[in-house]
Amino acid sequence: MNAPNISKRMLGLKSETAFAVGVEAMAVEKQTGKKVIKFQIGQPDFRTPDNICYKAIQAIIDGKHGYTPSPGIPELREAVAKYYTRTRGVNVDWSDVAIANGGKEFIGYTIAAVTDPGQGHEVIYPNPGYPIYEAEAIWRGAKPVPLSIREKNNFNFDIDELGRTINDKTRLLILNSPQNPTGGVLSREELEAIAKIVLKYPNLWVLSDEIYSQLVYDKKFESIASVPGMQERTVIMDGVSKTYAMTGWRIGFAANKALVKHFGTQITVNTGCAGHIDQWAAVEALNGSQEVPERMAKVFRERRDIIVALLNDIPGVTCKTPGGAFYAYPNITEACKLVGARNSDDFRKRLLYEALVCVTADIHFGPQVVGDGEHIRFSYASSIEDIREGMKRMKEWIISHDAI
Repeated sequence: MNAPNISKRMLGLKSETAFAVGVEAMAVEKQTGKKVIKFQIGQPDFRTPDNICYKAIQAIIDGKHGYTPSPGIPELREAVAKYYTRTRGVNVDWSDVAIANGGKEFIGYTIAAVTDPGQGHEVIYPNPGYPIYEAEAIWRGAKPVPLSIREKNNFNFDIDELGRTINDKTRLLILNSPQNPTGGVLSREELEAIAKIVLKYPNLWVLSDEIYSQLVYDKKFESIASVPGMQERTVIMDGVSKTYAMTGWRIGFAANKALVKHFGTQITVNTGCAGHIDQWAAVEALNGSQEVPERMAKVFRERRDIIVALLNDIPGVTCKTPGGAFYAYPNITEACKLVGARNSDDFRKRLLYEALVCVTADIHFGPQVVGDGEHIRFSYASSIEDIREGMKRMKEWIISHDAI
C-alpha cells in the first residue's frame, strides 16, 4: 500500500547543509580509515563551563523537573533582561523577554507574528546567510527576499540597495551581526543608516540575530535596538549556545515588548516551554563568573588570526579578517582555477575526498552573489593543531595540482 502524498510545502523545506556535510565527512573517514579535519560546523569545541553544569545538576537534585511558564522561568527572564541592558545600551524589562529551545525558534516565531500568508508580505534576509532565515519565511507563508552581502563591502550589504529593496509589502528585515557565514560586523554608522530607512515604514519590524554578540574582536558590539526609535520595533535575539559552549542545551531568548506575549503563545502551542533544567543552567551562565567565556573568546580571536594568516599564504586564496563570530570566508576563485574545480561546491567536495579537509561552500548559505566570486566557509571553532594541519593539507593539495 502506497502512503498518501506529502505536502509540497514539506517537500520544499530546506535545511542546514552543514549537518549533511558532516555526515559526508564521517563516511569518508570510515572509507579511508584516516582522520578528516573538520571545519564545517559552527559549534565551540570547548566544554560547557563547570559552574554552569553544576547548576544544572543542582536543579535536578532540587526537583526542577516539571513544566515552566511558556515564556520561561522569571529568574532567567530577569537574567536576560539585565544581560541585554548591560550589553546593548538599552533598558529591557524582564516581562519583555521570552525563552525558547534555542534562538532559532524565534526566527519562525517572529515571522509568524508579523506576516500573514497569502498577502505577499516580504522578509528581507542577508545572503549569504544563515539558511534558516529563508526556510522559515517560506514555511510561514511569507516571501523571502535575499539582500546581497558583498566582499567588497567587508561582507556587509549596500545601504542604497537596502533602500531599493524595502517596499510597502516588507514586514521584516533580518540582521545578523556578527554574521554567519562571513564574520562581518555592522558598525554603528551602518546601523544608524539602516534605521533611518526602516523608520520610514510604519509596518516594518527588525529581527536582530545577535547570537555571536560576545564574539566581536576589534570593536565594541553594537545593536540596532540602541539606535533611537528602534528598540520598540526590534526583536533582540541571542542565546547561550556560542558564548558559553552550550549548543546542546538549547536555550535562546528574545526581547520585544509588543511581541513577547505572542512569542509566549507560540511557545505554548509548539513546545510548551524550554527545558526546565536547562533554563537554570542558563541563569548561571548569565549571572555567574564570566572568566571562562571571556577566555574562550580570546582563544577564538587567536585562532582567527592564525587561520586568516595561513589561508592568505595558500596559492589562489585570499581571506579578509572577520570582525566577529568564529568563521573565515575566504575567496577561492583563483584556487578553483588552479585545481580545475568548476565552482566552490566542486572545490569543497574535492577538498574533502582528496585532501581530507571538510568545509562548507557558499551555496550552502544561499544563492551565489553575482560578481562576488567563489567562497568556502571555515569554522575555526577547532583546535589550533587542527587549524594548522587543515591549512597544510589544503595548501599541499592546491600546490600539487598547480604543478601539473
